[in-house]
Amino acid sequence: MFSLMQNLSAWLMYRPFLLLLFIVNLLGTIYGYIWYGWQLKITEPKFLLFVPDSPTASLFFTIVLGLWLIGKHSSLFEALAFITLIKYGLWAVVMNLLTLWQVGEIGWMGWMLIGSHFAMALQAVLYIDHFRFGWWAVAITAVWTLHNDVIDYVFGQMPIYSSLNDYSAQIGYFTFWLSIGCIAFACFVAHLNDPKAYQLTNTDVS
Repeated sequence: MFSLMQNLSAWLMYRPFLLLLFIVNLLGTIYGYIWYGWQLKITEPKFLLFVPDSPTASLFFTIVLGLWLIGKHSSLFEALAFITLIKYGLWAVVMNLLTLWQVGEIGWMGWMLIGSHFAMALQAVLYIDHFRFGWWAVAITAVWTLHNDVIDYVFGQMPIYSSLNDYSAQIGYFTFWLSIGCIAFACFVAHLNDPKAYQLTNTDVS
C-alpha cells in the first residue's frame, strides 16, 4: 500500500499530467468567471473580487500548477489554493444537493457542477504531500477566507441560488464553520509538511 501511494504521489507530479491539469484548471477558471458574469454585472465594483469564489479558488491552483511546472513554489498561493479548493468545492456540492432537495431536480448542469466542484476539493487532498506552506501563509489565507465570508453573508454578496434564498442565514453559518474546518485542516498540513517547507527545490517535478 505504501509503495502504491508513493507511485501515485510521483505520478501526480509527472510533467505531462501537471500540464494537462494546468490546462483543465485554466479552462475551468475561465468558464467559472463567465458563469458568474450575470452576477458580476449587478455587483458593486468594490465587491467584484469577492463574488466569483470557485473560479478564484481554481485560479489559485492554476497558478500553483504553473509554478510547479517551472520548478517553483509559492507558500501563499499554495495555502490559498489548498483552503479555497476544499472550501468552495465542498460548498458548491452541498448547495447543489440542497437545491435538489428543495426543488426536486437540478438538471445536467447541477450534476456537472457537483462533479466539477467535488474534483476541486479532491485535487487539494491528492496533492497534500506536495504543498509547501507554513503558518504565516495559513494565517494570511485564513484572513482572506473569513473576510470573504463576511463580504458574502454580511454584505449580501454570496453566490445567488434563488431557491435557497430563505436559508441564507443557515448557509452563512454553515459556510463559516466550513471555513474554520478548512483552515484547521491547512494547519495540520502545515505541521505535517513543516520539515519540507524550507526545502524548495526543483526535484518535485519530473
